[in-house]
Amino acid sequence: MAEMVTLTIDGIEVKAPVGSTVLDAAKSAGIKIPTLCFLKEINEIGACRMCVVDTGARSLQAACVYPVSEGLKVVTNSPAVREARKVTLELILSNHERKCLSCVRSNNCELQQLAKDLNIEDIRFDGETYDFCVDDASPSIVRDPNKCVLCRRCVSMCKNIQGVAAIETMERGFKTIVSSPFNMSLNDVPCVNCGQCITVCPVGALKEKDDTQKVWDAIANKELHVVVQTAPAVRVAIAEEFGNPVGSRATGKMVTALRKLGFDKVFDTDTAADLTIMEEGTELLGRIQNGGKLPVITSCSPGWIKYCEHNYPEFLENLSSCKSPQNMFGAVLKSYYADKMEIDPKKMFVVSVMPCTAKKFEVQRPELGTDCYSDVDVSITTRELARMIKEAGIDFNNLEETHFDDPMGDATGAAVIFGATGGVMEAALRTVADILDNTDHAEIEYKAVRGVEGIKEAEVEMGGMKVKAAVAHGLGNAKKLLDKIKAGEAEYHFVEIMACPGGCVNGGGQPIQPATVRNEVDLRAERAKAIYVEDESLPIRKSHKNEKMMKLYEEYFEKPGSHKAHKYLHTHYVARENYPDDCSEGCC
Repeated sequence: MAEMVTLTIDGIEVKAPVGSTVLDAAKSAGIKIPTLCFLKEINEIGACRMCVVDTGARSLQAACVYPVSEGLKVVTNSPAVREARKVTLELILSNHERKCLSCVRSNNCELQQLAKDLNIEDIRFDGETYDFCVDDASPSIVRDPNKCVLCRRCVSMCKNIQGVAAIETMERGFKTIVSSPFNMSLNDVPCVNCGQCITVCPVGALKEKDDTQKVWDAIANKELHVVVQTAPAVRVAIAEEFGNPVGSRATGKMVTALRKLGFDKVFDTDTAADLTIMEEGTELLGRIQNGGKLPVITSCSPGWIKYCEHNYPEFLENLSSCKSPQNMFGAVLKSYYADKMEIDPKKMFVVSVMPCTAKKFEVQRPELGTDCYSDVDVSITTRELARMIKEAGIDFNNLEETHFDDPMGDATGAAVIFGATGGVMEAALRTVADILDNTDHAEIEYKAVRGVEGIKEAEVEMGGMKVKAAVAHGLGNAKKLLDKIKAGEAEYHFVEIMACPGGCVNGGGQPIQPATVRNEVDLRAERAKAIYVEDESLPIRKSHKNEKMMKLYEEYFEKPGSHKAHKYLHTHYVARENYPDDCSEGCC
């Protein structure tokens, strides 16, 4: 049991563990202290000074980093404390670009909320405003330093959690700016487009590249057959954008909303996740049985793929050659589906709704197209879909529930769990175990690969052999795992890596929750719970049991791993230069 100390906060006696902070202790006592830069386990640096309190010291102290001690007396609500916070906030606002009505974060902005909470009615200081250029060259992320409040959350996420360090705090004093190396565009540095920086930004300084107008234009074009596919993680997050609790599952309402937006067909990317398991499982078995390159490493996460290309090119041969489910499904739609429905692929427009900003980069990759067509034309995030629904005046919460369209709308529970870290691994093991053991296993939940632990390992006996597997989520954890493999300290047959902490449920395109929620609720765990509930509710939970997918092989792809399957469903990746000599037009 942790050693405790007793302190007094606003006259209330509070017990707190040794090593905890005044902010922690106040929270346990139900006393609210405002914060801006603080984000639990990500950014605990006391930079913004919004959380100052009176501890009896010569100056006010930042509660988020000030440690508790026996007998400490803290005042959080004195005139001096309130005035200090208001002055600090007014100084931040004095040079902030206050275009709130047109900002993507309006009504979900922590700076805006602080101004309301601290009763800021006027700004007493006429500060000099910034005039930085907006970096919008990346297909995934827009960086606007004019809205930045220098909280450094994005820097901590990118550098300390993800281990990418595509952005950093530069210069000093009033000239301080969060920027990429050499002030280059994010498009020209080793940014992996994961968007985790966006999810932790308290304001609108970082946002996804908005592609909704492209979708609206396509829907309005009567010459086009416009179809949409949705990833498994979207259905357990979209409802948050309409005021529902974290982890609310809204599959049927989401499908209905997409139909109301005007899409000709609404399909489930989960179908392609089942297809991915068949192709990836076949690839894994082939490499194990024929002495191929091991471990096989998953290729579903475009942020991870780009990270590998920049930082671990020696592992490119280990990557599965399978396209991600997004692009695999796009290829199927523009080949099998187009043939079956007698539609000219030139007249097809495929939209994907993904929890991921890196998918925007992925759809433009030249490696991900077939027969001179891009697999997917536009990829939008969960947030962008929510904006489209609101723009169309659709009452999401009161929609009836409907099902995805046939013939590509049926998937298994194995496909649904792709949305959570460990899901791809578990789905693959369900199928590979049946094939190697030549039986239909009743025990199919591989819980050793579930959960939010950074690196998970499992050893599963099947087919007379022990299959060694590992799962890593978040690129910082991926680095640790890959370094172990490189050093010969660990050997595996199969490795799953997801760029985002928690997997796709916590992707860079998911609904943004303020720090007040993130500090209390594990978004990864709550959204994953909904994923597993959907898995358990489905009648078929193994990919190779999906009859419609097996019919797809019979009618078009022949068998998993066939020549035709490789033409449409597989790809390759290449090593990337970290800092090219010539930067793009988006450089500042």
